Amino acid sequence: MSLDSPEQLQIRDRVSLAPLTSMKVGGAAEYFISPRSASELAASLTWASDRHLPTTIIGAGSNLLISDEGLEGLVICTRHLRGIDFNEQTGQVKAAAGEPVARLAMQIATHGWSGFEWAVGIPGTVGGLVVMNAGAQGGCAADCVVEVQTVNFMGQTQLIYPQDLNFSYRTSALQNSQLLVTGATLNLQTGGNPEAIATDTEAKLKARHSTQPYHLPNCGSVFRNPLPQFAAKLIQDAGLKGYQIGKAQVSELHANFIVNLGNAKAKDIFSLIEHIKTVISDRYGVLLETEVKLIGYF
Repeated sequence: MSLDSPEQLQIRDRVSLAPLTSMKVGGAAEYFISPRSASELAASLTWASDRHLPTTIIGAGSNLLISDEGLEGLVICTRHLRGIDFNEQTGQVKAAAGEPVARLAMQIATHGWSGFEWAVGIPGTVGGLVVMNAGAQGGCAADCVVEVQTVNFMGQTQLIYPQDLNFSYRTSALQNSQLLVTGATLNLQTGGNPEAIATDTEAKLKARHSTQPYHLPNCGSVFRNPLPQFAAKLIQDAGLKGYQIGKAQVSELHANFIVNLGNAKAKDIFSLIEHIKTVISDRYGVLLETEVKLIGYF
């Protein structure tokens, strides 16, 4: 049902979150909204703050594992925060937090601008890209982000710049802050050949799909690489490819992916993550850290 609020927000209760995650698992949100503007997002945060409710933000749900027990408080899904604006004078693109990264990459390519081809295979949204400093094929968000638009839990907006983001491998200062991303501005190279850039971008997408299990529900790379080593190689060398708990399986195509073979539970995936960590620690003395965000577990 929809709950009444002074802002006339379309807040619903007991909404299943499993369909909103790429792994297709997870319980229900106590309260849920998917705002369609930055102002509606700010009003949603104020609504939760006034009621002293915890707030959880999800985007495309591609880097999340949500507990089977669900989440208390308000869950805000930003996937409807859309918009892309090309500034021909500055060579910059401003994209809303809910824009799919792959879609943005293809639009930039067909526009004839380069510098974002690497991102075409990333399944998340712009907001997640910035917060996680997501990357692929030698590129990452830190290479091109020049400004981030944010809002805090009191509904106040603020611009954040790279020097304050503390970008490092698959992380940023935004992961542990009270600021939520509403959009980001990227600096790119203009004046390229649209056809050539689009062809290169599509080739990168094809290469990524040929080595990763996109045919099954998954949450992307499960573990951060313990540089200079690679999580996938450690897991593969430990003989864990294909290892299964319930309907959750270490992908036989890429060992740093866990796939849902059908009707898996979040608890199966969580147990598999813990098993992998234990095996790698015991065998190689390496403590793997999760790249996937675990929500509702601690």
